[in-house]
Amino acid sequence: MPPAVSYTFESERDPVRYVHTVSEAGRVLPSASRWNSIALNFKLARDSSTAYESIPSQYPKSVDYNLVITDRRHFNCFIFVLVTIIFAILAAVLLVHFLQQKHKYQGSSINLKVAINQALIFYDAQKSGPYPRNSTVKFRGDSGLQDGDSAKTDLIGGFYDSGNNIKFTFTTAYTMTLLSWTVMEYQSKYADIGELDHVRDIIRWGSDYLLKVFIPPNSATGSNLTLYSQVGSTISINNEPNDVSCWQRPEDMKYERPVSICDGSASDLAGEIVAALSAASMVFKSDKDYSKRLVQAAESLFGAIPTKQGIYTMDDVCGKQARMFYNSNSYEDELAWGATWLFLATENTNYLATATATLFSAKSNESSVDKGVLYWNNKLNAVEVLLTGIRYFRDPGFPYEDALKLSSNSTDALMCSYLFNKYFSRTPGGLIILKPDNEPLLQFAATASFLSKLYSDYLDHLKMSGASCKADAFSVKMLRDFATSQVNYILGQNPMKMSYLVGYGDRYPVQVHHRSASIPWNNQPYNCDDGKRWLNSKDPNPQVLLGAMVGGPDSNDNFMDQRTNQKFTEPNIASNAGLVAALIALQDPPYNSRDLKNTLWGWT
Repeated sequence: MPPAVSYTFESERDPVRYVHTVSEAGRVLPSASRWNSIALNFKLARDSSTAYESIPSQYPKSVDYNLVITDRRHFNCFIFVLVTIIFAILAAVLLVHFLQQKHKYQGSSINLKVAINQALIFYDAQKSGPYPRNSTVKFRGDSGLQDGDSAKTDLIGGFYDSGNNIKFTFTTAYTMTLLSWTVMEYQSKYADIGELDHVRDIIRWGSDYLLKVFIPPNSATGSNLTLYSQVGSTISINNEPNDVSCWQRPEDMKYERPVSICDGSASDLAGEIVAALSAASMVFKSDKDYSKRLVQAAESLFGAIPTKQGIYTMDDVCGKQARMFYNSNSYEDELAWGATWLFLATENTNYLATATATLFSAKSNESSVDKGVLYWNNKLNAVEVLLTGIRYFRDPGFPYEDALKLSSNSTDALMCSYLFNKYFSRTPGGLIILKPDNEPLLQFAATASFLSKLYSDYLDHLKMSGASCKADAFSVKMLRDFATSQVNYILGQNPMKMSYLVGYGDRYPVQVHHRSASIPWNNQPYNCDDGKRWLNSKDPNPQVLLGAMVGGPDSNDNFMDQRTNQKFTEPNIASNAGLVAALIALQDPPYNSRDLKNTLWGWT
């Protein structure tokens, strides 16, 4: 257990005292500030009988310049010129100050603004179902309109996970939770750059789909909870085409798309859906009916999670198809994640009690390779950051204080692990390596950037200059510098001099591993055999998959822009959510600070 954490509050520093003197007083006088601590003696009064220099004092002494007024008219001119100069200097300082702010906002932040817009557009390109006619992505159309038919249910909608045409409920829910979190923390920033409606549309598209993927138990019929974990197949049977073996646009799909169904223990999947619906309910507070529908569904699902806990990918019927892509290895972090978001959405402390109790068990069972990492398979760090926020900004008090304090200690330790190289190594170009045996690396660096910048904002709001963990200490600036360095690496400040966000900057991957982007959009259908031509082509993709963060480089900063090497060039919705989170966290706040509001914690 890390030792107690020490903090430095600006308000606890000893105040600075200022004084000034005049010869007539013969003593030290208090000053309102240091600016009037030097007095001018114009010799208009009798000198003091006591020499000022003879008075012992702990303060610096003023200098007597012995100025004598010889001409009242010249003196008045001197005062006029002096005042004019002072006002001119003051005006120049103010002008430079505001121009610098404006330049910073319109210069350094404009790139982040573009990156955020592009990263959100990627989700428009991943939409499944009836395609919106007003979308800016012109190489997509209606697709997956029979999804769910094999299970006699409606599973139309949602998002294709990556460069293939599979829809995974697990990663869709994680993505919606993370995006909703960013809106709750940085809604004012989204609004300021004109992306609030855009990100809300994405979250609603995903939330509408998640409302379809479970059926609560029915006591009247005796039916158990049903969860739909996946649409599409990853396993070939009798060489039949599927979503992995066939390189085909989703609009051209003709093969069968089976549905994976969970009717047993799938605690991790259920907990992730609960988190997503709860977080989204807070995003749509202004739409009372929809928000209520989301949170009621979340509570219903959380209450229906079976007492027999389990991991969904351990069940062949439920998760075998997902195992080779997203093999979950725990469920307690998702239960704590879901309970935490339910508490934030409902303020029901029963959920907070569940979250804190489950967290202790989850930490003791956490895989060593996942420590310090936020991604689709591990949410413990995110839970602890949220519980730290609850401690500081909700203050539920007894009996939660001890558990919440442990979470804040763990969060401080997490920040130290990001900042000091003795915990995690870096690539030669400066990218943090959080999972050395699990490339690609960008997805983990992006969420680390988000959490560090977010925590720096928490500390800043609390007027805390930093924190410490064991023998290490860090400042708010150190957190922000780290967060910025990781995003800058992703956006092009790396040894390859390449932006790993497609479409951003002058040089970015052009052979992205993505079916829709790699096949020409020319009103001509292509079957699976036709698609092999585009998969193996050495030419750039005919469509630019704007805003897709590819897998990225290896631990030596090397990158291969090859469509067939998906480790480097395939994007996915979960990784992009981490990048969006980091980008919006680093985006400058609105120019008018009065417009900066945090809707999760209720402070401005």
